[in-house]
Amino acid sequence: MKKQDIIFGIHAVEALLRNAPERVIELWVVQGREDERVLPLINTANQYGVSVQRSGRKVLDDKSASSQHQGIVARVKPAKILTENDLDALLEKTEQPFLLILDGVTDPHNLGACLRNADAAGVQGIIVPKDNSVGLTATVSKVACGAAETVPLFQVTNLARTMRHIQQKGVWIIGAAGEADCELYQADLKGPLAIAMGAEDKGLRRLTRESCDSIVSIPMAGSVSSLNVSVATGICLFEAVRQRKG
Repeated sequence: MKKQDIIFGIHAVEALLRNAPERVIELWVVQGREDERVLPLINTANQYGVSVQRSGRKVLDDKSASSQHQGIVARVKPAKILTENDLDALLEKTEQPFLLILDGVTDPHNLGACLRNADAAGVQGIIVPKDNSVGLTATVSKVACGAAETVPLFQVTNLARTMRHIQQKGVWIIGAAGEADCELYQADLKGPLAIAMGAEDKGLRRLTRESCDSIVSIPMAGSVSSLNVSVATGICLFEAVRQRKG
């Protein structure tokens, strides 16, 4: 069984049952746990005819390859991989696109946290390169706390080409980097927008950076030179939220 066919954790399993119950094949629940957090999930699974197995904690540890499953693990059908065509469909029906581009984020904890930030900020989709990027793994879904089921993740073959394509659709792309045209809080983040973030160790790749319309920096007052990508993403997204609501 592939790890990407496993979802674990209360929030991740709850979001899956709420948003895509047809993907759930089987649930494993730790023996003896039927409290107020888990029992509603068992009842929902029963309503959809999903098999629920009671097992020892070691079985759940093995199935999830993690001890962080919170006593519930689901075996699921793989999520549909969204591509450039799906992104086009989103842009066609969205008057004011608000997108996030993640370049080279390979750590599942970082992607999960970025998904959670994106969901909270009202981002309509995240664009990642098919290569040199983590996909929707079990750990990503667990860290995302349900956001992996609500925020579309588009995996594209050529990130720079996709960026040029959405620019032609009227989307302005703002990249975040240390050397920048201006600081984040001076930038205009209203209107059709995509914010591009790079992994904290390497930042935006050259082609990605050159494909941005403008580069901004987050002002840093301390001694550290950079922030974790999920933290920096949250700062940029919510500055955009503040401006777009203003």
